[in-house]
Amino acid sequence: MDLQLPPHQGDALSVVDMHTGGEPLRIIFNGYPEVEGDSVLSKRRFVREHLDHLRKVLMYEPRGHYDMYGALIVDSELPEADLGVLFMHNEGYSTMCGHAVIALGRFAVDYKLVKEPQAPETQVNIHCPCGLVKAFVEYSGGKTGGVRFLSVPAFAFATDVTVKVEGFGDVTVDISYGGAFYAFVDAQAFGLDVTKSRTRDLVDAATAVTNAVKAQVKLHHPTSDDLAFLYGTILTDGKDDYSSDPTANICVFAEAQVDRSPTGSGVTARVALQYHKGLIQLNQIRTFESGATGSQFTGRAVEETKCGDFKAVVVEVAGRAFYTGVSHFVQEPEDKLTHGFLLK
Repeated sequence: MDLQLPPHQGDALSVVDMHTGGEPLRIIFNGYPEVEGDSVLSKRRFVREHLDHLRKVLMYEPRGHYDMYGALIVDSELPEADLGVLFMHNEGYSTMCGHAVIALGRFAVDYKLVKEPQAPETQVNIHCPCGLVKAFVEYSGGKTGGVRFLSVPAFAFATDVTVKVEGFGDVTVDISYGGAFYAFVDAQAFGLDVTKSRTRDLVDAATAVTNAVKAQVKLHHPTSDDLAFLYGTILTDGKDDYSSDPTANICVFAEAQVDRSPTGSGVTARVALQYHKGLIQLNQIRTFESGATGSQFTGRAVEETKCGDFKAVVVEVAGRAFYTGVSHFVQEPEDKLTHGFLLK
């Protein structure tokens, strides 16, 4: 039988679901009201102030879950951009998301947001809130494959910063920017292992670090105050010296949300940090592994640049995304849970 939309009120919200390294991405392509604003950053402010109920409808249960991640396609003010995007999660709206860029690159080619795909790679210019990100999608015989992207300028913000972490005392962290700010700390500082310890224990430690850094360290970004916030904490295996072997990490971001992938913007920030410390050189490829799923991205610093007064690098991150389904979500006015809920 042909499935039709059930009884509902208002527009259906149409999405394509994907995952990159196990981390979900719900791409919203139809049903959203007009997003006002003359820039992607101003559109981000608009949805946060006026359309946040729809984020909860799509990210929260019963349609989503605590760790759901979304991307809303919007128009960009940049003539060279193929699409603009707003990222959303359980807490609000982020400024950059590498796993989403990898998925969106493939989506943009498959759904013809790029008019003339080219083999062996098709370039897709994605305007994120942090800036323009160039993605390159493998394309052969009409099929898309792996994706690599070039980051916005990434830089080490501060190294060897001591913060007082509740329950753990003084902890030394590094802070780096890869489209979003992250705190980095070796999980061994808490007696933990990013690939073997309980996820709950890793989340508790990372969340405590995030809270401490937010309270004790003032961040700033050279181009926009909208970017000057700590997105999360990444616990690592401490293997920052260059090696051909993978190095593992796990990212806890937003409201204690756990990234299943190695975290694209986190890999960007970690490569920038390693380059700043002289641990890797330009074009040395490192493999980064998710402590949660074992999925892998590669990352390398490809050129030096500047971001305000910060010495920065452009980082190339590569991975693979896959489709999981297409959905049309509806709401019924009698449903008291239609606006979503979270179990914490």
